[in-house]
Amino acid sequence: MTGRRKKRVVSAEPFRVLFVCTGNSARSQLAEGLANHLGEGRVDAQSAGTIPVGVNSHAVAVMKERGIDISRQYSKGVDDAVGPFDLVVTLCDSAATECPASITSYPTEHWSTPDPSFVAGGPDAVREAFRRIRDRLEGQIQALIDKVRPATKARPGDRPVGGETG
Repeated sequence: MTGRRKKRVVSAEPFRVLFVCTGNSARSQLAEGLANHLGEGRVDAQSAGTIPVGVNSHAVAVMKERGIDISRQYSKGVDDAVGPFDLVVTLCDSAATECPASITSYPTEHWSTPDPSFVAGGPDAVREAFRRIRDRLEGQIQALIDKVRPATKARPGDRPVGGETG
């Protein structure tokens, strides 16, 4: 026995994920904001669209209700997404079939998610649809984060990394 202890390998790099939908205006914008917020530095999320059309104001508003500011996010095309990515998540069926090979060469998951922008009814119905999609994505994203970058819990007697104190 050499006296060496096995080192626990924990990735210091954030998990890089790209969320893709057609317009990069609603679902993927919500997902980017949620993943960066919930990931607490363990996730680096971006979003893009196959045909970007601008960020939907309802997306900004329902995220603000949760204390998450996505007002500085902007709509971009898949060619503007800067990889590499650990995972690409397509959020609509058309994006799943229209993504260029440069994006689908990464590991990919498809989360078929209805577009809240096209709900029948007035602004209140649309806003409520955005809330439902936000909440649905929040659960899916939290499960993804828990799987790929689980939070580490401090145990009694643990010391901060790097010798820092208080």
